[in-house]
Amino acid sequence: MRLLLALLMLTMPLAAAKRPTVAQLQLQVKKLTKERDDLSQRLAATDSLQQDLLAAQQARDQAKADAAVALKEVDQLKANLKANVSGGDSLLKDLEAARKEAATAKEELARVKAEDDVLRQRVSATPKEGDLVMLSKDIQPARPLNLYRSTPRVKSAGLFSARPKGVVVVNVLVSEKGEVLDARLLQGLPGDTPEVKAANDACVESAKNLVFDPATSKDGSTRFKVWQGVGFYLD
Repeated sequence: MRLLLALLMLTMPLAAAKRPTVAQLQLQVKKLTKERDDLSQRLAATDSLQQDLLAAQQARDQAKADAAVALKEVDQLKANLKANVSGGDSLLKDLEAARKEAATAKEELARVKAEDDVLRQRVSATPKEGDLVMLSKDIQPARPLNLYRSTPRVKSAGLFSARPKGVVVVNVLVSEKGEVLDARLLQGLPGDTPEVKAANDACVESAKNLVFDPATSKDGSTRFKVWQGVGFYLD
């Protein structure tokens, strides 16, 4: 009896320590697998963080190098600015003068364009009787009728001095009626002596006394007003 009790006392702890079931083992395996996966993710995150940290350090080093280069360039610009500061006023004056010249040139261009437009309109328009026209292949020039009878009176300065000689050209404005409305010296004799001036003036006065057959259209149906040259030969 005592022996049986002793055996019961020994077998009771063994009965209490039962083996774990399959489900319990599977649960533990699943738990351990999850912990392993978590550790793997943490390790991967740590590696990525280290790579990012390395990239940040490299970017910081590159930024420092770029900043050093930029500082050198700034110092160079400051030096150049300091060297050129004395010429700043001169540059501003030159710039202002260039702006004024550009504005003047723009105004002159606009004026020339306006004049060109007017001339184009005049050229393209059909001239009427009495209009002032330019000599061209479509215009028959005015023909002087008394050129050989209207001779300039040129006198010599003294008994032993020669009379001025040469060709004088006078530009005359001939009306549609053949009358000279104006006369201007176009080409005078060479020199500036009083005798030469008197000879040039005599030719201009002589041109005012000319009578013309007026300039006309090619078919002769329309008479025009024209500027044209008249030559005088002094011998």
